[in-house]
Amino acid sequence: MHIDDLRALAPLWLSKTEEVRQDKSHWSTNITGDIYGMGWISEMYGYSFGAAEVGLRHKINDDIMIYPGYTPRPGIEPLILHYGLPFKVGNWSFSKLEHHEDGIIYDCNRLFPPPPFPREIEMMESDPNIKRGLFLSIECINTLNEGLLLHHASVGCPKPQWSKYLSFLKSRRFSELTKPKYWKGQQVDSIVTMQHVALSKANSEYPKIHTLFSTECSSYFDWQTVGLMHSFRLSGQPGNITRLLSCTDEDLKNYKGHDLAPTHYVPSMSRHPLTGDWYPAINKPAAVLHWLNHVQTDAEFLVILDADMIMRGPITPWEYGAKRGHPVSTPYEYLIGCDNILAKIHTRNPSACDKVGGVIIMHIDDLRRFALLWLHKSEEVRADKAHYATNITGDIYNSGWISEMYGYSFAAAEINLRHIIRRDIMIYPGYVPLPGAKYRVFHYGLRFGVGNWSFDKADWRNADVVNTCWAKFPEPPDPVTIMKQDLDARERDLLSIECGRALNKALYLHHKRRNCPRLDPIRSTSKKADQVSASNKIERVAQMSRSTSRGNNESMDEGSEKTVERTAVTVQPLHRSRRLARSSRMWIIGVWALSIVVFLLVISMFFTEQRRNVSRSRVSRSLKAHV
Repeated sequence: MHIDDLRALAPLWLSKTEEVRQDKSHWSTNITGDIYGMGWISEMYGYSFGAAEVGLRHKINDDIMIYPGYTPRPGIEPLILHYGLPFKVGNWSFSKLEHHEDGIIYDCNRLFPPPPFPREIEMMESDPNIKRGLFLSIECINTLNEGLLLHHASVGCPKPQWSKYLSFLKSRRFSELTKPKYWKGQQVDSIVTMQHVALSKANSEYPKIHTLFSTECSSYFDWQTVGLMHSFRLSGQPGNITRLLSCTDEDLKNYKGHDLAPTHYVPSMSRHPLTGDWYPAINKPAAVLHWLNHVQTDAEFLVILDADMIMRGPITPWEYGAKRGHPVSTPYEYLIGCDNILAKIHTRNPSACDKVGGVIIMHIDDLRRFALLWLHKSEEVRADKAHYATNITGDIYNSGWISEMYGYSFAAAEINLRHIIRRDIMIYPGYVPLPGAKYRVFHYGLRFGVGNWSFDKADWRNADVVNTCWAKFPEPPDPVTIMKQDLDARERDLLSIECGRALNKALYLHHKRRNCPRLDPIRSTSKKADQVSASNKIERVAQMSRSTSRGNNESMDEGSEKTVERTAVTVQPLHRSRRLARSSRMWIIGVWALSIVVFLLVISMFFTEQRRNVSRSRVSRSLKAHV
């Protein structure tokens, strides 16, 4: 096999072997051919399935190897004797399983039982092909015994006593029987089925670069894709870019965003195919591995980004010093597990654990060695629920949501990839920038704001701003209104505004390319009002979902998504019913108040009339008395 093909195959060979080995429901003999029904030949299937996965097609030749005990075809001289099965010659037999625990290499001058001599075989069989098969069988065991003798002599064992068999092993006859064989089959040109080695053009000053980012089939990732692709075109980034789109077959049936970016389609692992665990973040390492195994590339360096990023300039290995064995990345200081028991559990080299993530610049050879381990370590950390605690992982939700980030760091430590950590590549909007830093990437994974304006990507999880003509996010303030005397705060706010405006600019150009109809001023005003109303509804829904969500700021699990959807459906009827109830209460209170006033008026009039009658009676009696 060509070395480039082996590099492509090896990671998948391992992963497919593990996959078949775990598939116990299909171990039966009628499915696998394994006579023991124990999954013992899973590795063989792992090889075949791995080769099929990367598109390696074998030239199958049965002239090269033979099992001792088998009869060779006429004219064929096999080059390899594979003694994996029991074989016999006359009354003599050999099975490697009988010597599974045998310490024969440590016992001076002890050999396997000698087989019949060649002259005995001459008398034993007349058919020339069967006879050749018997000669191959004794050649196999005689070669093993000769190897044992040479090994024993090399470790200082005493010279063995003479025997007829030892004399034969040193004879000319034995040398003739075991002389080197040369394959007489048809010469085959070396063909590289898939070339994965990184090559640079001879006339190119710098190595080739390819940029990758991972997404899923949802409107949430679609608007992020629009933003990143727009910024990529403006950034001057060398090379091409590929979106790694992880989707289920069902999602793809209704998906509308195929044309948003150059795309490599990846089977979704949001729901783990073996464990059933819901963890969409695992799609990132799985997608990178899938791309490596299925795509031919001549790029020497890969730049790996997240979808929720805006590029401000080129990210190149020659500017930031990336090289083979030393990738470049940005700091993730909250990965405290690199400094405690978590790293000791999940990597043999905890001292090499770098707290990094976000932007990655890595040599293609390192990525090929690393990608499968990145996926496996992510699965491993995700399964380690006993160490989800915040004081161990730094995950404030104790949910294992940042397992993929630890998977990256632990996998890199495992193969001793030491990162060049650069703080001047990426910034979160809302953070105070380093003096003089020329950031190349905005990572808007956290809420940020300027004055009364703010933006949180989680608020727009269910908003289809890509397929709704002229939809956009609330406009950030005008930069000229930022008059703060604190220069750091002013620079922070200007960067936040730049990020928000870049997203809206990307959406505007996207709608323009889609030939959205132009709106007249009246309809435009109405449309803006509708957008504001929709925005307010989405923000209210997002706030309700965040109060119950256990995901982090950058992700949401399946249950939370369903909660948001149900809330979005019921929020308007709920508000309407509350308004009706409030108006009913006010009407009842008004009626009661009016009734009380009327009652008091009637009582007042009654008592007033009584007092008048009493007064008249007294006057009348007084007059009579005077008379």
